[in-house]
Amino acid sequence: MAPTTTDAKFTSDTFDTRAIHAGQIPDPVTGAVVPALSLSTTFAQTNAGEHKGYDYSRSGNPTRTNFETAVASLEQGKHCLAFASGSGKYILPGYLISTQNLQESGLVSFIVTTATVISSLPQGSHVISVNDVYGGTFRYFTKVASNHGIDVSFVDLANPNNILKYIRPNTRLIWIETPTNPTLRLVDIAAVAKIAHAQKDVILVVDNTFMSPYFQNPLLLGADIVVHSVTKYINGHSDVVMGVAVTNNDKIFEKLAFLQNSIGGVPSPFDCFLANRGLKTLHIRMRQHQENALFVALALEKHPLVDKVIYPGLPSHPQYALALRQSRGFSGMVSFRIKNANLEKSNKFLSSLRLFTLAESLGCVESLAELPAVMTHASLTPEARAAIGVDEGLIRLSVGIEDKNDLLKDLDQALKKAAAISAKI
Repeated sequence: MAPTTTDAKFTSDTFDTRAIHAGQIPDPVTGAVVPALSLSTTFAQTNAGEHKGYDYSRSGNPTRTNFETAVASLEQGKHCLAFASGSGKYILPGYLISTQNLQESGLVSFIVTTATVISSLPQGSHVISVNDVYGGTFRYFTKVASNHGIDVSFVDLANPNNILKYIRPNTRLIWIETPTNPTLRLVDIAAVAKIAHAQKDVILVVDNTFMSPYFQNPLLLGADIVVHSVTKYINGHSDVVMGVAVTNNDKIFEKLAFLQNSIGGVPSPFDCFLANRGLKTLHIRMRQHQENALFVALALEKHPLVDKVIYPGLPSHPQYALALRQSRGFSGMVSFRIKNANLEKSNKFLSSLRLFTLAESLGCVESLAELPAVMTHASLTPEARAAIGVDEGLIRLSVGIEDKNDLLKDLDQALKKAAAISAKI
């Protein structure tokens, strides 16, 4: 196995400094400021079984270790493990799964991370998930894990005490997102952690993708594992597909590291190199994402063609106080409902956008817009979508770092074109 991702040579209390320097020790031989990209699959040994921390690149790679060290530092964690996606087969409890079908489900950027965490549970375990969960995660839980020994209950966690009604003797994991995707509801991480840890052998996993380590650190609020789709804010440039899991628990780390090595779902060194490069500007990007998102949200809230805006940074958000309490900001995701919308009007709006690209994914420098009901959350049943408010009028924006006035002009002209449909009827 590779060395632990703790970086004893570098410490700082400042996020901005850690983003630049954690895991970035200059090359001791050449003095190169940027650590070399190590593409080697195998490593020379001084004697049989004696090496410098690396023997085979699936078990550990210097470039991957640098990236994992940096992410662990930013998440205030001791250990980080990076996971890849792509074609191949991965072992889960009691079965074999090909990621080819999961690529089609939209879960590809997150499946190996999620699958590895679930693989760490005993056969027959019960999982509690927030009901307003990412559509790909919902599909994984309901179509894959639940058919192979893992039972999942989806619970409205606006009130964390709702969990108590669903705890079973075999409950082993609670999975939450906050904010949720795409309705941006919040879950009180500290309250859920307290409930989880009052039970026997229950761990709390928090998907922190929407916030990034810059705005929220769930480990400090009691989470046992934090997961990210690195594809999103951490990488930030729409050119890497990867996931990570971060923990302070040595036993959890050892179990996940064993599975990472055994399953083999590791990212390529080149992807780790790109993601690490993106990570160095995370703090700068997140500030601009938030500035633009708040500007857009405030303007849309006053727009005559918009029915409702959902953004945790707005005082109108029902959990605004919780957002202020458990995070340091609000990130760059905004959802809203077009007034009197139907599928035709939503499609007209989306097809009329010029700067916002109609596409799935989020958290990168360019602005994206999508219709969750028929895109990222199409895997949910109509009943499940209705229960969480994902209808044909709900638009999800990933607000990029372009000029904020240009972004607002783009949204305004697209809204007017969508409204013109109704006027012609």
